[in-house]
Amino acid sequence: MDEIERFAGEVTANVDRLMADADMQALSRAWLAEVTRRRYTYNFTWLGRPVIQLPQDLLAVQELIWQVRPDLIVETGIAHGGSLVHSASLLELLGGDRLVVGVDVDIRPHNRREIERHPLAHRIQLLEGSSTDAPVAAAVGEHARGRRAVLVILDSDHTHAHVRRELDLYAPLVTRGSYLVVFDTLIEDLPDELFAGRAWGKGNNPKTAVWEFLTTTSRFEIDARIPAKLLLTCAPDGFLRCVGD
Repeated sequence: MDEIERFAGEVTANVDRLMADADMQALSRAWLAEVTRRRYTYNFTWLGRPVIQLPQDLLAVQELIWQVRPDLIVETGIAHGGSLVHSASLLELLGGDRLVVGVDVDIRPHNRREIERHPLAHRIQLLEGSSTDAPVAAAVGEHARGRRAVLVILDSDHTHAHVRRELDLYAPLVTRGSYLVVFDTLIEDLPDELFAGRAWGKGNNPKTAVWEFLTTTSRFEIDARIPAKLLLTCAPDGFLRCVGD
């Protein structure tokens, strides 16, 4: 066994131990509840644009992009555009005609302006409209036509019904061996009081949509090793590996 294999084996053993460590998993959920109260995910930028994600999740997405080498990434939910820029920066390193398509029902003018003048804007296509509207989904589908590898990230409206509809519309675009990432599945695991006044909460969120979706398809499976490795993630049960054509 060479040194690269040996190190990979150590990492595999580390993740195995974390998956079996219920106390550590519980401690991580408690930490996440507290930082959610404090809007921790709002504190970061990626190449100058606010990116409302846990840094650990950005690292996980980076690993997936480098592994899959998609020529198209579809993201629902744009906000300030930091996640789009994050994806675009990795596609830029991979080269070719790779593109990230961002969909949002309301792209605010100041955010559009900053995204469109970013140095990586040539890797980004913005689509304004609801991700669950058929014409919008059809437009995204046109971008996916003929692409070799497609990765999808869902992070818009967090209600069960909305995410469930997005899963039906965008899961078919994901290619075998790639991933469908559903963010904010963590809502199901946090105190409901954290979402007072929101349309989503326990029993009505991205995780419940994922669970229901997985009863209808054999193309996807939960990659449980990613959340176990991260410990701190907004997407428990949300990293879905495409295992079918």
